[in-house]
Amino acid sequence: MSAVRRKFGDEYQAVGPARCSARRERQRFVDKNGRCNVQHGNLGGESSRYLSDLFTTLVDLKWRWNLLIFLLTYTVAWLVMASMWWGIAYLRGDLHQAHDDTYSPCVANVYNFPSAFLFFIETEATIGYGHRYITERCPEGIVLFLFQSLLGSVVDAFLIGCMFIKMSQPKKRAETLMFSRAAVISQRDGRLCLMFRVGNLRNSHMVSAQIRCKLIKSRQTPEGEFLPLDQCELDVGFGTGADQLFLVSPLTICHEITSESPFFCLSQRSLRSEQFEIVVILEGIVETTGMTCQARTSYTEDEVLWGHRFLPVMSLENGFFRVDYSQFHATFEVPTPPYSVKEQEEKLSLSSPFNSPVDNNKTRGEQACLLDCVDIAGEKDKLPFKLQKISSRKESLPQRALRMSSSNTEKTFSTGDLLKIQEISPSSEGEDRDDRMQLKASEISAEALPQSASDLELHRISPSTGALEVKLEDNLPAKLLKMNSDCLS
Repeated sequence: MSAVRRKFGDEYQAVGPARCSARRERQRFVDKNGRCNVQHGNLGGESSRYLSDLFTTLVDLKWRWNLLIFLLTYTVAWLVMASMWWGIAYLRGDLHQAHDDTYSPCVANVYNFPSAFLFFIETEATIGYGHRYITERCPEGIVLFLFQSLLGSVVDAFLIGCMFIKMSQPKKRAETLMFSRAAVISQRDGRLCLMFRVGNLRNSHMVSAQIRCKLIKSRQTPEGEFLPLDQCELDVGFGTGADQLFLVSPLTICHEITSESPFFCLSQRSLRSEQFEIVVILEGIVETTGMTCQARTSYTEDEVLWGHRFLPVMSLENGFFRVDYSQFHATFEVPTPPYSVKEQEEKLSLSSPFNSPVDNNKTRGEQACLLDCVDIAGEKDKLPFKLQKISSRKESLPQRALRMSSSNTEKTFSTGDLLKIQEISPSSEGEDRDDRMQLKASEISAEALPQSASDLELHRISPSTGALEVKLEDNLPAKLLKMNSDCLS
């Protein structure tokens, strides 16, 4: 890591936690620790819904209220049941004859309230009967004993189950899931991206870990409706599967800013005046308990750093990879265009040669030359449809005939041959003006040839040009060879 610091320290300025904490605080929808900052009020008659789901209500309470309810429930239950045993002994007169060896009471050796309370605790805790026990001459005591056993089992199951669920809740597992204090915006693979970092502090894995992002921002619809805290989904790789995490080492989550992203118009300047909040939700199954865990955090516009990148935290040691969490939140500055993706695309479209305005001062020949150059460069697919049609029809002529009309070697053919080439080339009644212009140009070039048919015949008889003629005739199409033979005959 020291080598990394030396590498980045010379060119970029590292940003630590102190810089992020110096930013101003504002009201959050979700706190940094994942707690949703929302309170429900004026429920009216809807408060009874909490009692219909009493178990979940007790689990959701804070620990101090859970402990208070736990202690009060057992204390009240013990006192009430002990009072019922004392009441039975009082009504039967066992309290006055408890020390009489010839008298058979309902509960032996219960002669005051403390002794009745001790009997109830021994029965409830099933710690065994010794000095106090129920006799068979007390049917009301047997019924109360059955009721006590049933009620005690229900209370134990309810309260102990509530405490167990609250202690085993995976909320504490979320404490060992770490998010970077700030998010960054910089370029990755040539595209502007919003990135933040997540990490797992435990060696136990999060099974089927998945991450989602929500953009919380107020907006107004075209119909005039104001939507406070409108939620919009941020794509962090849902289509490519990048949102499914293998969280064994810190990962950098990336949201690519495209035309479909809510940050399409976001630039470095507009970031200072925006008000939004990015809520990050990480879900997964705890490997040790099999329970679903969810960790949350949020980033406001003040915690988004433009033109920054996270410092590397991974290093290779002897036989293992080491993660240095001291640099988990640190960032450094990188060269990043201050423009939004929309502005960058508009500049690229304006600088493209195909979207530039046409200069009317240029002649038709110069414009045609420009299009020919574009075609040679491999840009033919980007031409307008009409120009592609003209070019394709131009290419439909025999390529060797076109080369004959433009090269010095091919001037050895007669004017009649070139005119017959034009007759052979396909044409239809629906040809447009540009096709006729091409045919006219071919006729003019043919008439401008300085040699006549007789001169060509002399060249053919001359032995010095015989080899050249034979070579050229070998390369002609079959129809042109037939025409030449007809003319010579």
